[in-house]
Amino acid sequence: MREHERVLEIQEVPDNRAPQLDRRVFLAGAAAAMGGAVFPSTAPAAPAREESGLVDVNVNLGRWPLRRLPHDQTELLASTLRSHGVTQAWAGSFDGLLHKDIAAVNARLADECQRHGAGLLVPFGSVNPKLPDWEEDLRRCVQIHRMRGIRLHPNYHGYQLDDPVFARLLALAAKNDLVVQVALVMEDERMMHPLLRVEPVATEPLAGLIKGIPGLRLTLLNALRTLRGDALGKLVAAGDVYVEISMIEGVGAVGCLLDLLPADRVLFGSHAPLFYFEAAKMKLEESPLKPEVLRAIRHQNAKRLLA
Repeated sequence: MREHERVLEIQEVPDNRAPQLDRRVFLAGAAAAMGGAVFPSTAPAAPAREESGLVDVNVNLGRWPLRRLPHDQTELLASTLRSHGVTQAWAGSFDGLLHKDIAAVNARLADECQRHGAGLLVPFGSVNPKLPDWEEDLRRCVQIHRMRGIRLHPNYHGYQLDDPVFARLLALAAKNDLVVQVALVMEDERMMHPLLRVEPVATEPLAGLIKGIPGLRLTLLNALRTLRGDALGKLVAAGDVYVEISMIEGVGAVGCLLDLLPADRVLFGSHAPLFYFEAAKMKLEESPLKPEVLRAIRHQNAKRLLA
């Protein structure tokens, strides 16, 4: 495997806020959007011009192990994403959480992305460093499936971020020019099955690791439910670290996030199909942002990160 050297330039995006959106207008639009969120039209309208180029960095293929989800069939999920103007979606696999045959999980993921989402779905393979021969799974992601990144689930796979094997995995991923996604949680603890209670990933060791691994590009998925304030700011400042918005909550939450983080470290993520795609899209619409900031979050940051 060859080591690639990369210089990732981060664009400065000044002054995050745009003029305040009229709340009555937003609430009226929100009510209309929610009315069609669960059962979208079989013939959705073409996305508006300003919505083109949306990159979703957080979708999953396959079936959630505990219940059926709308659009948990790849072709339906791909159709829904396209109907909302998504031109690229970084896809992991629900099977990667609990299955032990990770090689088969990643082979199915690559095949599904090619058959049902060619040009749209970008596969991010699973790697479980607590399984035997996990380095071979990583090699297959790089050399066989030509994947651009990997997705890790430390809490489901039974390791902490101060485990030496995690540091080795990050170093190998950086050497092979892979984007690394770490999912801190997957669902609200109130929704968890009593026999499958999974604690959020503790991120305290992560900042130190990031500083010691040159070339590491890291995205934190579903992080904004548990990671906030100074801890979030220091972690993002430690290196090439990004967060996505799928689990951020509150009115104007994206605008508030941009008071803490630079706009060039924020990505659009929906966590579909476990979450409704429309919920993530509405978070951008109800947070009044300047056009250049909106473009950065919608697609520019992700495209630069994966370039």
